[in-house]
Amino acid sequence: MKNTFLFISFFLLAGIIITGIWWTPIYWSFIIVIPLFFLGLFDVYQSKRAIRRNFPVFGRLRYVMEGLRPKVQQYFIESDTDGRPFSRIHRSVIYQRAKKEMDTTPFGTQLNVYENNYEWLNHSINALHMDASCEDPRVIIGGPSCSQPYSASILNISAMSYGALSKNAIMALNKGAKIGNFAHNTGEGGISDYHLEGGGDLIWQIGTGYFGCRYPDGNFNPEAFEQKVNLPQVKMVEIKLSQGAKPGHGGILPAAKLTEEIARIRLVEMGKDVDSPPYHRAFKTPIELLNFIQQLRELSNGKPIGFKLCIGHRSEFVAICKAMTETKICPDFITVDGGEGGTGAAPLEFSNNVGMPLRDALAFVYDTLTGFDLKQHIKIIASGKIATGFDLVKNFALGADICNSARGMMMALGCIQALECNSNKCPTGVATQNAHLVRGLVVEDKKTRVANFHQQTIKSAIELMAAAGIRHPDDIHRAYIHRRISPDKILTYLDSYPYIPKGSLLKKPYAKQFELLMTISDPHSFTPNFSNLNWDELEWARKPMTN
Repeated sequence: MKNTFLFISFFLLAGIIITGIWWTPIYWSFIIVIPLFFLGLFDVYQSKRAIRRNFPVFGRLRYVMEGLRPKVQQYFIESDTDGRPFSRIHRSVIYQRAKKEMDTTPFGTQLNVYENNYEWLNHSINALHMDASCEDPRVIIGGPSCSQPYSASILNISAMSYGALSKNAIMALNKGAKIGNFAHNTGEGGISDYHLEGGGDLIWQIGTGYFGCRYPDGNFNPEAFEQKVNLPQVKMVEIKLSQGAKPGHGGILPAAKLTEEIARIRLVEMGKDVDSPPYHRAFKTPIELLNFIQQLRELSNGKPIGFKLCIGHRSEFVAICKAMTETKICPDFITVDGGEGGTGAAPLEFSNNVGMPLRDALAFVYDTLTGFDLKQHIKIIASGKIATGFDLVKNFALGADICNSARGMMMALGCIQALECNSNKCPTGVATQNAHLVRGLVVEDKKTRVANFHQQTIKSAIELMAAAGIRHPDDIHRAYIHRRISPDKILTYLDSYPYIPKGSLLKKPYAKQFELLMTISDPHSFTPNFSNLNWDELEWARKPMTN
């Protein structure tokens, strides 16, 4: 192909020159031909791309088609139901509710109701009128040790940092939260000026980098924390142990990408890589975690303090609950993130294959807290793929008190699921720092859409509950949600996730599914302790020794 390219190039250039003797306007074609000729020469002699080297100029079409493929797939190939991670049906209903356009659908469902994993809510003959339901359900977050409890909406904005999102996106989200009277989680990037500008309620998330409350060496700085946490806009504090997008994975912000503004917000030094390790330095054991929670509660003058995690080793969460029982220190809330991922850019293997999915994790956390008789003091927040009122109802049935949405809120801002979040090329100005693209996101328009999406999604959830004869999210039972697992078998959430009795993990015999976890968990260590196992009974579980 190299020789063919050189032959064609020589023939074409010679032909233009000869033709120009009789017809000089043809020389204008050199404007196109000469750049293509030198582009082809570059392709021939470069060594990094085999296709371009073997097929000069034409080989570049491969990269053009690769760039077009996701767009062609989304707009011309995928059906309304098979888009990933959000189908067109779900994207459309978010856009419609954000714009307060008609969100009804004609001619019946497009879903295959006989397909495995199809889910539905059973309605009641004794359905309630909408007026009999609570139009704006609120949840009070704050246990016995909290002196400034927070009245939270049942739907809030999940953690997304400034830097991952543009300043206009942050301002629109926060102003939308102000309009709708719901909360906006800052993400671990810290409290920026754009979070404060909108006046909306904030949940300050503190990750392993302690951004906004750290010493130069990366350790937690209580003085810096105390200064910011007592801002009136900060209503709660969330310690991020792990996130669904990349649980157990840290990150580095290269020095080259660190701006003076981000350095000021995060309290980091210019000219150095910024490390977010996969673990916390402020604590190493479950008991130390709870002591850290107590420290933050005192520094915040009694504001609600909680933590967020994607469930990994279940014994670790059991160990935390044991530590709560031993120390009498409890978080005011626990945010459960699903291992199916979220807005955070992550390695493929972490998004696809690490961490417990939300449905299983949510039921496990609720049951564990119930078994230790701790649920009455702790609210559970579900975070993961919330787009519709039915998503809210399903999570409430599994044990959530509140739900947080990240990608749903991004779509309310105008996100089109272009899958460019990690490239700084987001075409809608949501997940980019490119000033030209950010300019396209008009805050005054998008803030209203965020508030509309919140209001209409909650309204949808209330209508669903009313149809089932339920007055409040607290009254939803796992038996209300059904799921098809085969053509002739249907299970309720109660069948899949049976409740355990209140206080049943405080004394033996434990519920069967918790026997092993209770034996290996230790409030003084996150590492499971297998030394107490009866290996005569569990010989099948012993790992064979190797030299």
